[in-house]
Amino acid sequence: MEDELEPSLRPRTQIQGRILLLTICAAGIGGTFQFGYNLSIINAPTSHIQEFTNETWQARTGEPLPDHLILLMWSLIVSLYPLGGLFGALLAGPLAITLGRKKSLLVNNIFVVLAAILFGFSRKAGSFEMIMLGRLLVGVSAGVSMNIQPMYLGESAPKELRGAVAMSSAIFTALGIVMGQVVGLRELLGDPQAWPLLLASCLVPGVLQLASLPLVPESPRYLLIDCGDTEACLAALRRLRGSGNLARELEELEEERAACQGCRARRPWELFQHRALRRQVTSLVVLGSAMELCGNDLKAGVPEAKVQYATIGTGSCELLMAIVSVAGVDEGWRVQARLTSTSPLPRPWQSLFPWTLYLAVACIFASILSFGIGPAGVTGILATELFDQMARPAACMVCGALMWIMLFLVSLGFPFIMEALSHFLYVPFLGVCVCGAIYTGLFLPETKGKTLQEISEELHRLNFPRRAQGPTWRSPEVIQSTEL
Repeated sequence: MEDELEPSLRPRTQIQGRILLLTICAAGIGGTFQFGYNLSIINAPTSHIQEFTNETWQARTGEPLPDHLILLMWSLIVSLYPLGGLFGALLAGPLAITLGRKKSLLVNNIFVVLAAILFGFSRKAGSFEMIMLGRLLVGVSAGVSMNIQPMYLGESAPKELRGAVAMSSAIFTALGIVMGQVVGLRELLGDPQAWPLLLASCLVPGVLQLASLPLVPESPRYLLIDCGDTEACLAALRRLRGSGNLARELEELEEERAACQGCRARRPWELFQHRALRRQVTSLVVLGSAMELCGNDLKAGVPEAKVQYATIGTGSCELLMAIVSVAGVDEGWRVQARLTSTSPLPRPWQSLFPWTLYLAVACIFASILSFGIGPAGVTGILATELFDQMARPAACMVCGALMWIMLFLVSLGFPFIMEALSHFLYVPFLGVCVCGAIYTGLFLPETKGKTLQEISEELHRLNFPRRAQGPTWRSPEVIQSTEL
């Protein structure tokens, strides 16, 4: 009888798999893809935008800008992106609570549309201020999407695939970086006359998300626990999983809903005040900081004419390893530490032995490969897996704010570190990688194949080891996440 039913069930299973895949792609193309894309496309038109800034200033005042002020203007254009990301990270929690995960991603495209308009008309308007405001807006969009997308995918995926699905955020980030590098080639939109179109091309992923995301369901966990809508949750589960084997998952969601009944939403600062969340917050802060401080800003002495092609190679390496990053975060940190220790060795010899240039590039590629195995992929989903439904939005706000602050500090301090340490540039980054590997191996619990409720119970036992033999824990006091 089972053999007779199998052919009829197979098309339905394929349809459900396609819906989950569409959910991943729809959330990713306008989510972390935008982050990676806007992070990389700004590199190609650097000299063109600086010339435009100088010409605009000269047309207004009759005098050209001094070189140091041109550099300052360019630094502002670049640094406004992580500043906007910080604002977006702080906005992501309230948006995810009030609008839901899917609607927040849709509304987030308003910032992209406004930024694309500013970029596209900045040259005709003769205003470099429009570029600055556009960079701030795409930064806000990136900050929102980088926090809500892993949350949405992690809550929508079955537990067997939750880690791999949530880590697709890193894949789309790497894909966005590569696409931005390719589109920014001089042969495509890297031409001196095409840079407004290059910056405005961020509109394309936004339009694709607006067209595809309405076709997929909202997070079932959000619908049941936050909204209390059992029917909508069941309908979303049926679309994502099919009609079979839903009773157990629905029961788990009901258990978590009962544990959260009557509680209010956690604020970000409250995460640091509760002992029941101590290990989670520590892991989030330590590994989130280490990811940004692991020395992934690399320099190998590649000739200027070949830099754009070398950067495409590094971006492709990160994309490749993001795809296979389910290998594990702890192994990724260990490999990253080993390869970071070798990265600076060839550089002093490049003037004497030209072949060491290729060895340096190989070390850089290998370091980026190891970065994609663990730090870039797994670290980004810690907030989704380590925190319960009620604390998750606040945890994503903390994680996002921390990431953007560290990114800003690294961007600001890296040139000075490079000048001060010279050939020993990567020694402090090596220490960060070693500490990240040690912490991950000793203190981060395994989450693979476990429900979010089971992860919460294990973390509670770790936070309260003396109470491990007591009565069954029902989860920490947490929130009805519809209340701000």
